[in-house]
Amino acid sequence: MPTLLDLARQMISGEVPPPPVARLVGFKLESIEPGIAVVSLEADERRHANPMGTLHGGILCDITDAAMGLAFASTLQDDESFTTLELKISFLRAVRNGRLVASGRVLHRGRNIGFVESDVVDETGALIARATSTCLRLAAKS
Repeated sequence: MPTLLDLARQMISGEVPPPPVARLVGFKLESIEPGIAVVSLEADERRHANPMGTLHGGILCDITDAAMGLAFASTLQDDESFTTLELKISFLRAVRNGRLVASGRVLHRGRNIGFVESDVVDETGALIARATSTCLRLAAKS
């Protein structure tokens, strides 16, 4: 059975389709290595805006959660899974349109618990949001 890291690499190469949420929101896995994942999104007012015309905060949560989750998943064995216990995000700058990149990094990986962070930047490198997450490793079903 392939690891989640192997499956993610197959998504990047196009061998397997992205998950439904990626297609719905419009984000793309750009790269993945053990403990690190990068997700991008072309933010578009027509698809992603809140009532004020700026990018909806939930979309930023989606791309940071994806980057952090994939970063943590890349550290798991083939018979393991995980769930998010907690996610916190700080919105630092409003966005209407443009390319956003969320970079997820595992900061601490214990036997069962991991602490992960993600920065979201725009095409100029400006920090748009910063998020942290706590993940729980789920052992294989026996």
